[in-house]
Amino acid sequence: MITSTSNQQMKTIVQLNKKAKARRELRAFIVEGIKMFRETPRELLQRVYVSEQFLKDEKNHVCLADSGIEYELVSDGVFAHVSDTNTPQGILAVVRQPEYRFEDLLKGAGTRLLVLEDIQDPGNLGTMFRTGEGAGLTGIIMTRDTVDLFSPKTVRATMGSIYRMPFYIAEDLANTLEDLHRAGVHTYAAHLRGEQFYDELDFTGPTAFLIGNEGNGLKKETADLAKTYLKIPMEGQLESLNAAMAAGILMYEAHRQCRH
Repeated sequence: MITSTSNQQMKTIVQLNKKAKARRELRAFIVEGIKMFRETPRELLQRVYVSEQFLKDEKNHVCLADSGIEYELVSDGVFAHVSDTNTPQGILAVVRQPEYRFEDLLKGAGTRLLVLEDIQDPGNLGTMFRTGEGAGLTGIIMTRDTVDLFSPKTVRATMGSIYRMPFYIAEDLANTLEDLHRAGVHTYAAHLRGEQFYDELDFTGPTAFLIGNEGNGLKKETADLAKTYLKIPMEGQLESLNAAMAAGILMYEAHRQCRH
């Protein structure tokens, strides 16, 4: 049993929770809680840690026994120290980051993508992954300056979709958009200057929606690369919608159209 916070494995967990650089270098991240543990693909699991209190519950014993996965026991005090949550559930895992190629996101006529430019809120990014899975997206493209997908807050917000939603980090967004156009994907920029409402457009072909930063929206040079501007109608005195909400509206409109 691990009983010291100076244990190297515990130090690594703290680093993976707190530092994006450590997550990039080790190509790993931390998940906490029984739900995320159960949803993690076996091939991505690297190490599993449980607290003393966790093992006192018979249901947890059964869960671990059924999984057949080896685990390391950690004292309750040390587990609380390394956990990123206020009320630790008593189980966490070091998980290898899934990796995809750009081509993995393209599914021919069924391609439906989100392209995210510099999204900064972990909750927004996680919600887009979760909603994207529900709406049948084939992938999410992100700029390098988008908030770290593997931060604890983002991972929790995905509710497990992080394992099932293919993603690609674009080092040069302009080049990536050109690649999409060459692949026959029609790109739509959600923009206040759009003249057509989103429900007036046809999303039944290969489609990608461009969503910009929460505070500034899409950069002009990025929006201008899109094939079509679109807008979402808004009443009252609003200037814009929450980025995840706007993305959700567009994704589900595409889903609705493709169901008919």
